[in-house]
Amino acid sequence: MRGLLLCCLVALANLSFNPKKTYEYRYEGMVNFGLGAPNLVESGLKMMCKIKINGVSPQTFVLQISDLNFEEFNGLPKNDTFNSSAKLTQRIAAQLMKPFLFDYIRGHVSDIRASGDVSDTIVNIVRGVLDFLHFTVKTTQRVYELEEVGIHGMCHSQYATEENVDTKELTITQVVDVDNCREKAAQFKGMATAVPDKFSRQRGASVISTLRYVYSVKPTAEGGLITKAQGLERQHFSPFNVKGGNFKMQAKKELVLLSVTDTSRAITYGPMESRGNIVYKFFNSEAHVPIMMQDLQEPIPKAIELIRRLAQVNSYQIDSTTTEETIKLYQLLRMIPYEGLQTMWVEFSGNNELRRWFLDMIVEINDARVLKFLEARFKARDLSTNEALQTLLLVFDHLQALPELVENAKAFLDMPFTRSNVLLRQTVVLSYGSLVYKYCANYTTCPVPAVQPLLDLATESLRQSNAPDMVLALKALGNAGHPASIKTIIRFLPGVSATPVDLPPRVLSAAVQSMRLIAARDPHSVQDITLNLFLQKELPTEIRMLAFMILFESNPSMALVSTVTAHLLQEHDLHVASFAYTYLENVAKSKTPENYQISTAGSLALKLLAPKFGRLSYSYSRAGRMDWFDDNYLIGTAVEVLMLKSATSFFPTEMMTKSKFYVIGRILQLMEFGIRADGLKELFGTTIPGFNGDYSFNDFLAIFKSLQNWEVMPNDRPVISAYTRTSGQEWFFADVNKDLIRNIIMVRDSKSPLWAAVEGLQKGFSWHWTKPFLIFEARYFQATTLGLPLEISKYYQTVNGITVNAKATINPPLNGKLTQLLHSDISVESDGFIGFTKDFWVFYGINTELFQCGSEFKSKMPLSIPYKVTAKLNMREKKFELDIPALKKEIEILSVSSNVYAVTRNIEELALARLTPMIPDSFFTNDEIVTGVPPNQYFMTSIKSPTVESNTYGVGVSIESELKRLYYHEEYPLYYFLGYTHMALKITPAQAGKSLDRIHFEINAGASKQPLSMHQMLATLKQMSQVCFWPSSLSFIAVAALLLLPLSVLSECCLQEAMKKLSSDPASAGLSSTPEPVVGVKVYAMSSTQKPEGYDASVYHTAEAGAISAQLIVSQVADETNWKMCVDTSVDRQAVAKAHIRWGSECQSYEMSIITAPAVLPSMRPALTTKVHWPKIPDSLVDIGRRFESYIPGMALFLGFSEQQEKNASQEVSASIGASAADSIDVMIKLPEYTIYRQAIPFPVQSIIYREQNIRNSTTEEIGRA
Repeated sequence: MRGLLLCCLVALANLSFNPKKTYEYRYEGMVNFGLGAPNLVESGLKMMCKIKINGVSPQTFVLQISDLNFEEFNGLPKNDTFNSSAKLTQRIAAQLMKPFLFDYIRGHVSDIRASGDVSDTIVNIVRGVLDFLHFTVKTTQRVYELEEVGIHGMCHSQYATEENVDTKELTITQVVDVDNCREKAAQFKGMATAVPDKFSRQRGASVISTLRYVYSVKPTAEGGLITKAQGLERQHFSPFNVKGGNFKMQAKKELVLLSVTDTSRAITYGPMESRGNIVYKFFNSEAHVPIMMQDLQEPIPKAIELIRRLAQVNSYQIDSTTTEETIKLYQLLRMIPYEGLQTMWVEFSGNNELRRWFLDMIVEINDARVLKFLEARFKARDLSTNEALQTLLLVFDHLQALPELVENAKAFLDMPFTRSNVLLRQTVVLSYGSLVYKYCANYTTCPVPAVQPLLDLATESLRQSNAPDMVLALKALGNAGHPASIKTIIRFLPGVSATPVDLPPRVLSAAVQSMRLIAARDPHSVQDITLNLFLQKELPTEIRMLAFMILFESNPSMALVSTVTAHLLQEHDLHVASFAYTYLENVAKSKTPENYQISTAGSLALKLLAPKFGRLSYSYSRAGRMDWFDDNYLIGTAVEVLMLKSATSFFPTEMMTKSKFYVIGRILQLMEFGIRADGLKELFGTTIPGFNGDYSFNDFLAIFKSLQNWEVMPNDRPVISAYTRTSGQEWFFADVNKDLIRNIIMVRDSKSPLWAAVEGLQKGFSWHWTKPFLIFEARYFQATTLGLPLEISKYYQTVNGITVNAKATINPPLNGKLTQLLHSDISVESDGFIGFTKDFWVFYGINTELFQCGSEFKSKMPLSIPYKVTAKLNMREKKFELDIPALKKEIEILSVSSNVYAVTRNIEELALARLTPMIPDSFFTNDEIVTGVPPNQYFMTSIKSPTVESNTYGVGVSIESELKRLYYHEEYPLYYFLGYTHMALKITPAQAGKSLDRIHFEINAGASKQPLSMHQMLATLKQMSQVCFWPSSLSFIAVAALLLLPLSVLSECCLQEAMKKLSSDPASAGLSSTPEPVVGVKVYAMSSTQKPEGYDASVYHTAEAGAISAQLIVSQVADETNWKMCVDTSVDRQAVAKAHIRWGSECQSYEMSIITAPAVLPSMRPALTTKVHWPKIPDSLVDIGRRFESYIPGMALFLGFSEQQEKNASQEVSASIGASAADSIDVMIKLPEYTIYRQAIPFPVQSIIYREQNIRNSTTEEIGRA
């Protein structure tokens, strides 16, 4: 008996078929997509068929499929059913019913073979069927784990077995961990520059998958025979954290044994090709765009016609209804062979508009065809430099990073046309570096030959001491981020290179920054080099600071941070110390996941460094950062500002700004700008004669006088250098040298570009520019148990357009000197259009060339600004006029619309494609449909805000919005974005029957009989800004904190210093009171049949001992009206700022006042208080205030404020803001009926109040004593 049992167990473990028998199964596979919520539309696919398996040899079998039926689903699960697609079934059956060979040994499928004319999609579907035969049985263990190959790749599986004692059948349950496969059948496209962030993924995931199989196996003489098998794969996806609501995919399949019979005759089949093993195979899917489907036969005439139509309908302004067709055009172009591109070029090259559209669109072909086409254009030189630059930049940026394409791209580096223009050559070299970076991102071992041309350029430029080429080569190596370039880079770095190095600071800067991307690929090498540079105190200050920055971008260990901290304690260069301290300060407070570990090390370092460097002033080099990250959304942002200075120059040596976006486990480096001022640094030196540091008019005059000596700057280095990076890749940099300045300043030369532009404007010109641009195409593919490709894609497309028609009249005519413009009347008439339309899609579903189904988010945002103006300018009289025609028809300036759809499409029935809103309109109108859903979980709003009209100017503004939403409280935050959304901002003609011709706008700065000088005017405006800033800044921050009044963190020190300068500034003291306005502004509605109506505003200035005041008077101009508004502002020597506002009849009807003053808290910390008092205001404002006040308690609770019921002054609101610590503030706001307060509110940057008080304690002496 035991021997029989053992034989049965051995047979079960040996899964196999008898090659002399025929096995017939019934197979059914189904997938559906939706939200898994009641009453919401879903989409799905179902395939049913019969399968026969016959033996060719003991290890080789034939699979045949018959009785195929393919069905689609798009609707409500409880109301609708699957619908059969006869045409699609017929097309799939034509390939699927052909025989397939496969090897089958001990339960494992290998070497699948098919006819050469069978598509990859069909072979993958067969893999989904054969996947049921592919598993491991161990009869000696009831529970076991294996890492084995399956349709999802090399993944970890857990097995559990259970034996039926009566039938001897074995039930086997297999669970596959498809989220953590060692070699996963998955693919990313378009995300090479989006850096993976493992720390973000530890906080949550955007995709979670589960997969389970259940098999029934019975023993036979040949081995274990599968009698029934079921598979269930579930996936949850969200653009945010899946814990906050998600889309759901469910794929089910079943295999049931129908019969086992003897094989009557051998199966015949034709030639077969090996198509690989059981693992899902990806193929080139560039043309299979998931967000649309079209017939791709005869693509050339279709693409030609579509380009012509898009160019025509967008010839003046952007037609937002056609912008989605650019995606169709991309898809068609990806199907066109190289010869077809040449044909289209011949068709379009003679028409500037069509030519531009064609060149802008072919960049998305992204394979060898577009490289070959662009190479032909470079050789023929039939592109302008601007066309070549733009096209090549985008071609290289969107090109697939394949080995053969990288090799082909090298040819552009040495082409004569490339070298014919400096900017074009820079673009080619930088773009090639970016291509190498993407190549290395896709291949674990990135071969050195890919980056060799850049290494050769760097080596040769160093040998020839060619500084511009050194900078170019190093910047390109920085883009490539290839670890093998380290050996070349260190040759440019003093103290690291094996030979002495004496290079300009801008070359050293480029060399240090070239390691920024290598820091992630070879952090230890970068850390060794940058630490070495940082410790060399004889190096230029800015180079040491850059080395420190790159060091910390390599995510150093706690021990390395401790080493740097120990050296900083001995640092005597205050610029290096200040930069390092503020950088560590930002890291310590950072909330983004990438800084999670290093922030702890930064906090410990700050505690050691704070006593010595915590009080350095803002005049030293600094690093600033603001960031946030939300775990519910898995989204965050960060902005950095870096200012590098040195003791040898007044002017900053280098300034940089960076921005990052964190989303679903990746870091997108958005934009980075940088500027170096080597020439200016030498021009200004350590001081500027006459510069006081308060940026008064005298300071600007001193700077201007120094700039007049620009001719003394050296010829061998640029005055200013600037660069910009996107997604971490530098794509543009430029040097402003003396020759360029000379060309700009020497405007007397009639051959100068500026003179030509003025002449062209006098003759009149028309200019139209349209730029379609696929901002990103990010795609993720993953196998499913059905053998169908699951795709998560994001497409962001924009079409930008500008049209300008203009003509100028200059009186008297120019006599050869452009300086005459300063004494001429200039009139310009212009009309045109500025706008764009941005389309955004997110697709989650199945996408093949035959069919699509899934969930699709779709949004559109058009901006449209048509204009027509007449402008007049007289510099001698300081007068500017602008006339705008009266509005005659409604204009939609901006709109945003979006919805989420259930999608089904198939290539055989394109006209029957279904794009159904996931939340159908009937949901909100049919009570039967919403049965079982609580009313508080869904709503529909349709709001058109009352049009705010100005009858005077004949124009109104309105905002329309319509929202349809369905909420489930446990599904936050995804459901905030689901449903129909439409919002629009419109400008409409006023309903009043007034007939207007135009709106006249006029600024007159020369109205006074005793006009102020430019010096006096700037000083007046400077002080009035200061006065108005306190209440406005107070309003801003408290609204952000409480939607009531803002917080202000400006210090008592700053205010007092400003008043000291005010009282001591001879320019301010020299200002005399004048009854004439300093500046006059008129805004009139003009009509040929009526008197002008509108408003007249005047600004007055008075100066008294110890204080300065400014007044603004606004008067309404119309018959039978005496409405005025009077605003009086002042700031005194004690830094008390006041504003008194009166309005109504002769400024007597209503009034309110605002006073802001410094204060001292009981803890001796400085603070700022603001009080708003309204003795009399209109009833309408009272009503608005009461409505607003009703929201305050709830908002206060939400923001963590406490509330105390108490009677305060009526008709008054006051607020006080004080610094409680270096990175927190206390806020108290008093309203008439209660007080709300909160202590120790975290502040994203160190409180200015806190820091400024510390500055007053004299930092330098303490550092010297240390």
